[in-house]
Amino acid sequence: MTPAPLAARLRDPRGPLFFPVTAYGPDGSLALDVYREHVRQGVEAGAAAVFACCGTGEFHALLPEEFEACVAAAVTAADGRVPVVAGAGYGTALAVRYARLAEAAGADGLLAMPPYLVAAGQEGLLRHYREVAAATALPVIVYQRDNAVFTPATAVELARTAGVIGFKDGLGDLDLMQRVVSAVRTEVPGDFLYFNGLPTAEQTQLAYRAIGIELYSSAVFCFVPEIALAFHAALREEDRTTVARLLDGFYRPFVELRAQGRGYAVSLVKAGVRLRGLDVGEVRPPLHEPHEDHVKQLVRLVERGHALLEGNA
Repeated sequence: MTPAPLAARLRDPRGPLFFPVTAYGPDGSLALDVYREHVRQGVEAGAAAVFACCGTGEFHALLPEEFEACVAAAVTAADGRVPVVAGAGYGTALAVRYARLAEAAGADGLLAMPPYLVAAGQEGLLRHYREVAAATALPVIVYQRDNAVFTPATAVELARTAGVIGFKDGLGDLDLMQRVVSAVRTEVPGDFLYFNGLPTAEQTQLAYRAIGIELYSSAVFCFVPEIALAFHAALREEDRTTVARLLDGFYRPFVELRAQGRGYAVSLVKAGVRLRGLDVGEVRPPLHEPHEDHVKQLVRLVERGHALLEGNA
């Protein structure tokens, strides 16, 4: 674990939040050397934090021992330069187990993902996340999406929970998020963190900034960090011209391409990392590889993105 508190290190990031893909070899087993290189490249490119073994990192596909090895590899590659946050999920008992494995591997914090499948009520969700938060000394960011959607009142209780430092939204209901932010601000004064966690979050970040949410995840950073960094800098500098140019010329077309296949939020990103020259392998089932034509479209889109940065498009 790095010495500085996680919340302080995330509050004003110098770059995007990096969600690395998990690398596999030709036989489908973990390729930890490749994974360490992927993380190292991201940190050296300017990532503000590494979120290891989360959605983009195929948390769902990893055995507990693989998860622990990946988190430890990310910690080694980051080498204290940026914090490492690890995913934790499934039912409460397994989420607690993954949380403890992440702590043993040296992670700086946890991204607590939705429980597996069940559509639980607010009381049960609150109990689940409180048990995860109590299981380790690691600070926890709660991830809202799918079957884990919180009322503002429950969000307030989460913010009051020891160890819970933030709330990541993958639902996209801005009315709900505005009410959550307002309720927590009113009832729990302090510096609670909020994250835009939608797929390709850059596409919606202008809207999230308008309600006070500055932090966002960037899967695009995995395979075109220079574009992600340029967009991040333009947002911070309120350079609306550059933001609009990258949204119109790169991010919107990428989102539309991503929508061409189920699971492309992971598999298309992984294809992009391979196109950049790092063989991180294919996705594990039940995800599938993107179609050849979609990969060709990704190649052209990356070329266009680079041209936009150079002012040639």
